[in-house]
Amino acid sequence: MLETIWFLLWGVLWAVYFMLDGYDLGLGSVMPFLAKSEKDKKTIYNSMGPFWDGNEVWLVTAGGVTFAAFPKAYAVMFSGLYTALMLLLMALILRGVAFEFRGLVESDWSRKFWDGAMVVGSALPGLLLGVAFANIFQGIPINAEGVFQGGLLTLLNPYGLAGGVLFVLLFAIHGCLWLAVRTTGDLNARAGNLAAAIWPILVAVYAAFLALTGIYTKLLSNYLTNPILLLILLIPIFAIVMVRTYISAQKWWLAWTCSAALIFSTTMFGIIGLFPALLPSSINPAFSITIHNAASSQLTLKIMLTVALTMVPLVIAYQFWMHKIFATKITDEDIGY
Repeated sequence: MLETIWFLLWGVLWAVYFMLDGYDLGLGSVMPFLAKSEKDKKTIYNSMGPFWDGNEVWLVTAGGVTFAAFPKAYAVMFSGLYTALMLLLMALILRGVAFEFRGLVESDWSRKFWDGAMVVGSALPGLLLGVAFANIFQGIPINAEGVFQGGLLTLLNPYGLAGGVLFVLLFAIHGCLWLAVRTTGDLNARAGNLAAAIWPILVAVYAAFLALTGIYTKLLSNYLTNPILLLILLIPIFAIVMVRTYISAQKWWLAWTCSAALIFSTTMFGIIGLFPALLPSSINPAFSITIHNAASSQLTLKIMLTVALTMVPLVIAYQFWMHKIFATKITDEDIGY
């Protein structure tokens, strides 16, 4: 029972990370398509400024839960996917440095350099996370000892790349909608128009990814065994339709909320399909890392659950308060500061 609870909590933490850090990763990746002036660039940076580092805490939390609740899965993941995860880490570091250094330089070439670092450091994590999770969904080549039988190129298969493209698009539209929430005038219009332009591409890629999921993975087996779970698929379908509806109505908060629900429900669709596996093996299902052979002791899981039930609601409440306080329209005074 505790293993199942922690499996669901593990999935929820990853979904929350994608939902929150997704909008600033996406906004950074589409910045060249939105910013027409130095003021536009400063506005985009300010729209992410109070939130990006707090959002990334959820990545640390999700990684920490993997390590503490399922140490064997953590060991296999961080050895088999080592190159991809190191690239992810370096991209996030580059992005963090860009936030700090961009405001400290005066020359145009230096600003362009750090703007480029921001774009790369924002787009690459979305791509890598999508590739990584798509490969987990379809199974990775691990043997009986949990040793990864492949390399970085092994992960760059059709389904993995489809997952990467899907994550980039999900984050991009999420970021555009966040900018629309926080701005007015021409930049607000450009953000809304870009979100509307990305939407049909996202729908096509999303449909293709679901079709490939049926071909390359066994995620649907849990849903076919328990058909009631298929109702979960109605959430992302409803959310993606409502995103476009609210974009047309220029109701940016509602559009962004539906985009967040789309990212969250898509992640949970994959997580529930995985159960009880954490890292399914594509070599032999018997070699898979599951909640049963990877979990920590019952005492450890009990202590951690007590801490999590105490602290996670406080963190959620704090982030809700922070977004409520700081997610206002950006003014010239904000840009000057």
